[in-house]
Amino acid sequence: MLNGLWLGFFIVAAVSALAQWLVGGNAGIFAAMVESIFAMAKLSVEVMVLLFGTLTLWLGFLRIAEKAGIVDWLAKALGPLFLRLMPEVPAGHPAIGLITLNFAANGLGLDNAATPIGLKAMRALQDLNPSPTIASNAQILFLVLNASSLTLLPVTIFMYRAQQGAPDPTLVFLPILLATSASTLMGLLSVAFMQRLRLWDPVVLAYLIPGALVLGGFMALLATLSATALAGLSSILGNLTLFGLIILFLVVGALRKVKVYEAFIEGAKEGFDVAKTLLPYLVAMLCAVGVLRASGALDFGLDGIRHLVQWAGWDTRFVDALPTAMVKPFSGSAARAMLIETMKTSGVDSFPALVAATIQGSTETTFYVLAVYFGAVGIQRARHAVGCALLAEFSGVVAAIGVCYWFFG
Repeated sequence: MLNGLWLGFFIVAAVSALAQWLVGGNAGIFAAMVESIFAMAKLSVEVMVLLFGTLTLWLGFLRIAEKAGIVDWLAKALGPLFLRLMPEVPAGHPAIGLITLNFAANGLGLDNAATPIGLKAMRALQDLNPSPTIASNAQILFLVLNASSLTLLPVTIFMYRAQQGAPDPTLVFLPILLATSASTLMGLLSVAFMQRLRLWDPVVLAYLIPGALVLGGFMALLATLSATALAGLSSILGNLTLFGLIILFLVVGALRKVKVYEAFIEGAKEGFDVAKTLLPYLVAMLCAVGVLRASGALDFGLDGIRHLVQWAGWDTRFVDALPTAMVKPFSGSAARAMLIETMKTSGVDSFPALVAATIQGSTETTFYVLAVYFGAVGIQRARHAVGCALLAEFSGVVAAIGVCYWFFG
């Protein structure tokens, strides 16, 4: 699947460039595409530099957590649930605790912590994979849920809006929460359908129903707070949780007689080894995306969508927010640039800008996640992971548009 997608990016870009040259007379399109290839190769290295530091740091702390028994405790607590959702993962396996930590970090908007934890979890699942180059069911479920972008505190979106002068940066908080819940639910349901998982199992319901009730109560509580209090809570809770995890790992490790410094260095070395294996996968995917963007294929698709929406007699205001949705599966930095451009062009609190912010906060860079997570363990056949992840992504975009019409339309 990844082979076909990667090749398809170049073929679509080539067709688009030829059309612009032969029909539009734009002979400079090929120079722009070649320039984009080298620019994306450079960007891949820049991303790797950041990943080296982040992975080294967090895998060092995770090794302390492992030796202190924290990961094992989480695995035992969630063992009954994952025995149903991931039946091939043995009860108490460390991968379950790491998956739990990854979901918690994603939910709190702690991207820098979530990625290295997720890579560690994927490597743990790879140890159980009977076919090293083919994604297992457990790896697919983990990746799709990770790519569905369940975010409870979208702090980065608040920051972007505040930087652009929004009087109420948290205005999109509840729309993002509703849209990201829809994308995660669709991701879970699609994987459950493909893998014949029994979500109506009493044990699964015993975990999911209380979680839904807690989420609903949390949303009700946040709805009573002022914008200033909500923004303050988001920032404090995210940073406090991040630093609190570090202190928890260190304190519990010290109480368990773990040599925390030596354990950190041991894990940090592993982080360096993991990071250096990712560069070929990043170069391959980012260069393909760069060519697709430079060829004008994305702009052509956007114009086509606008004409279809007008033909159907629907409101077209959301179309101006679609560039963020169209590039988000490929590149987080490109989607961020599209979001900021929409805010500057249309106004930070305009309808397109609000839709774009909600999409940015409730969707994930699906192909980046696929390249990094599967690339880190050498997976070449993704099976139904791509389809389920993109379905979750599409559900998040549709939900974001619908919720924004409900709140702001």
